[in-house]
Amino acid sequence: MNTIPSVNLKDFLSDNPADKQKFVAEIGKAYEEIGFVALKGHFLSDTLVNQLYDQIKSFFNLPDDIKSKYEIEGIGGQRGYTSFGKEHAKGRKEGDLKEFWHFGQYVEDDDKLKATYPDNVIVEELAEFNSVGKETYKMLEKTAKYVLRALALHLQLEETYFDKYIKNGNSILRPIHYPPITEEPKNAIRAAAHGDINLITLLMGAQGRGLQVQNHDGEWIDAIAEPDELMINVGDMLSRHTNNKLKSTIHQVVNPPRELWGTSRYSIPFFMHPISEMPLNCLENCIDEEHPKLYEDTTAGEFLHERLIELGLIKE
Repeated sequence: MNTIPSVNLKDFLSDNPADKQKFVAEIGKAYEEIGFVALKGHFLSDTLVNQLYDQIKSFFNLPDDIKSKYEIEGIGGQRGYTSFGKEHAKGRKEGDLKEFWHFGQYVEDDDKLKATYPDNVIVEELAEFNSVGKETYKMLEKTAKYVLRALALHLQLEETYFDKYIKNGNSILRPIHYPPITEEPKNAIRAAAHGDINLITLLMGAQGRGLQVQNHDGEWIDAIAEPDELMINVGDMLSRHTNNKLKSTIHQVVNPPRELWGTSRYSIPFFMHPISEMPLNCLENCIDEEHPKLYEDTTAGEFLHERLIELGLIKE
């Protein structure tokens, strides 16, 4: 596959069973073959998207000493600000050429679970930053719920199979700023080749060149979404849970041509995580003689902890 398929969530939400089944078949095929789709018909309005970009550009334009007071020690970067070059891809020493912010879950009706998540960090300098971030988080979480419902049907599971695992899940909204490149990078790119940790990732801001996806032949494909599309990919948790039936695809963000080094790039991924207790054991209906079980049993919490150590965000 050499292009990223485009699907429309409105087909799945339709009252027409044929349209709904068409969406399930299209997204299932795409996730088995390349692990990425471009999705129209999501729950983000143009107004909300523009508001979020205004807010995150204002934040990343703040002086470093202001931003640094929102970098919280001891929580592995799960909330608030992470400064330039701190995170690296698994297996690499060089820090990625980016800075970012994390909005986390807004737990409802579960005080015990709420106590296990770090609090969201409030930016005092920008009155609308946190409210716009929360509204975006909720709309992306709602979009992700219906994508996972379609995937549950594709996997011959009950449609709401994932619902109980993603309610109050440990999901993260991450506005990223890739600053202008001021000197020849030493073996570093904006985001080195990696697979995502989580169930699925919903990406805003893939309209320009930069994001590349590796197909099953090892070729890098430009992944460019239309302005009204989200790029959505399978993460390692979902790939593991489906015994690699759904593919977690390696992707990267490459540096722009030298003539564009003076420009910033922004992207905003939403990493859909389940609650920590979710078992990631390979689904029985994804195992047969031709597809033996590939992974040991584990939980989402155990898997996440292991990967955060590999990324350099928490210490052993």
